[in-house]
Amino acid sequence: MDDNSLRGFKGTPAPAAAIAKVVAGGLERSCTSVTEDRLRLLGGSAGLEHIEAAFRGDGFSPHRHDTYGIGVTLSGVQTFQYRGSRRASLPGNIIVLHPDELHDGAAGTESGLSYRMIYVAPEKIADALGRRGALPFVADPVVDDQGFRRGLAEAIIQLDEVPSELAVSAVVAMIADGLKLHCDDRGRPATRGVSAGIAACRDFLAAHCTREVRSSELEAIAGLDGYTIARQFRRAFGTSPHRYLVMRRLDLARSLIREREGLAQVALAAGFADQARFTRHFKLAYGMTPGRWQALISTVR
Repeated sequence: MDDNSLRGFKGTPAPAAAIAKVVAGGLERSCTSVTEDRLRLLGGSAGLEHIEAAFRGDGFSPHRHDTYGIGVTLSGVQTFQYRGSRRASLPGNIIVLHPDELHDGAAGTESGLSYRMIYVAPEKIADALGRRGALPFVADPVVDDQGFRRGLAEAIIQLDEVPSELAVSAVVAMIADGLKLHCDDRGRPATRGVSAGIAACRDFLAAHCTREVRSSELEAIAGLDGYTIARQFRRAFGTSPHRYLVMRRLDLARSLIREREGLAQVALAAGFADQARFTRHFKLAYGMTPGRWQALISTVR
């Protein structure tokens, strides 16, 4: 993992060649210092989100989400702890984070950091790959691939607008192909896709996320025992049924926060027992408290 270690990066400006790659990919950004922390929620659709973030110092505490995170470093040095090692990404590098993998985020130099990230639901990746084989896992989270970077640049431009269904399908297919190209399990035999029962469990959890769902309810839907459901669900969607339900609550909560609802009301409306539990789950999923997230998105004009 030495290629992505922090050695040699501390206090060193990003190389001009790396910045030129970003410009060539259609992602031209200023390399001046970040003046304020910000988080912009950009275009997307169900199962696909797009953000731009900039910050100095530590941006996110350790957290994990149930989506793939595919991003491009725009300026500065992007550092993060991932699978037991400290990693670093320079402008033009691609970041690949697998669902449910713990990670944080920080700027590696005093000038700060900016980046774009696309979050894609695992089921969309599975659909794009024809639901054959395991979900692709990219062991090295920092990728230098000119073709993949060019595809992400085009995707980001499309997602800056309100994307059509055709555009979203093309973006997901491009990301799925990039993940498959760089994953470490290309030689593994294909496995069966998601069963109708497991897919129905996912849909039931999403529809009933604001209340507790009992294992017996999923067992009745899938016709399987709870342990088999848990194993097959994680294989298909990259996380457990319980965490999938919690993440759908948090999706609802973020929508309510964007509508300027109070955090106490948001917690109850999204199905959390109290604001303290809501805050704990939010921070575990996004690396910051809901109040901090609300403040960052409120600064965007």
